[in-house]
Amino acid sequence: MENEENKPASISTLSIIQMRDVSASYDSKNAILKNVSMNVHRGTNYAIVGASGSGKSTLLKLMNGMMIPSNGIVLYNYQKPDVKNKSYKKSMAKIGYIPQTLGLVKNSTVMDNVMIGALPRIDGVKSFFKIFPKKEIEYAHDILKLVGLDEKSDRKVHMLSGGEKRRVAIARALMQKPHVLLADEIVSELDSVTAREVMDVIKDAQQKLNLTSIMIHHDMNLALEYANRVAVIKEGEKVLEIGVEGEQIIDFQTGNLTQQEILEMYSESQK
Repeated sequence: MENEENKPASISTLSIIQMRDVSASYDSKNAILKNVSMNVHRGTNYAIVGASGSGKSTLLKLMNGMMIPSNGIVLYNYQKPDVKNKSYKKSMAKIGYIPQTLGLVKNSTVMDNVMIGALPRIDGVKSFFKIFPKKEIEYAHDILKLVGLDEKSDRKVHMLSGGEKRRVAIARALMQKPHVLLADEIVSELDSVTAREVMDVIKDAQQKLNLTSIMIHHDMNLALEYANRVAVIKEGEKVLEIGVEGEQIIDFQTGNLTQQEILEMYSESQK
């Protein structure tokens, strides 16, 4: 066993995700992202807004190592994310990822879906036979209470509403005990009331569990309402970043956009 004194010191700084001049492509010709730089601080809510096909989902894949940049640097806790790297795989458990499709097992119960988040901590044979430690089951119930679904733990996922399914996906990610929560368009296709209910769940979990959340939105208004910082991606480039404190904009970084273009972008998101 490695001596505690000989273990490398972990780096804990204000920034948890860093991107510097990142470009990415799914082939060698067409760039999905072009020279994007971002800096996400711990414990904050960072929103990424843009039209379909602008490269938003690719940014999340770069952050959790599902994709490697063609140029530039991506760092998570000063490590380069790469799911093929064995030393990085341990860090992956601390990144909760909710894809746009949610990735739920619809014919399984809410509890079974949530327990998937605990699998990295559980013996493979025991997990196969659904033999979970008591403390993990208790923690799962705590998480389900946090997202407002504890009374539906035995219900099959396909019987749930759209908003409830999103709460299950959030609970599964929280079961990983993550430091970072990545969510891709988690409130898309929901009505405005349900969308805000889901966002309130994430906000509550973020504060109670000291999470950093990075969320993709298509609605600028919703992003400004819940995020500390909002980045706007257009045709693979970051064209705008806004710092928000309550209802006040405290920081405003823009590239070549005119004031009129920014206002039009904001008004379009509210239609």
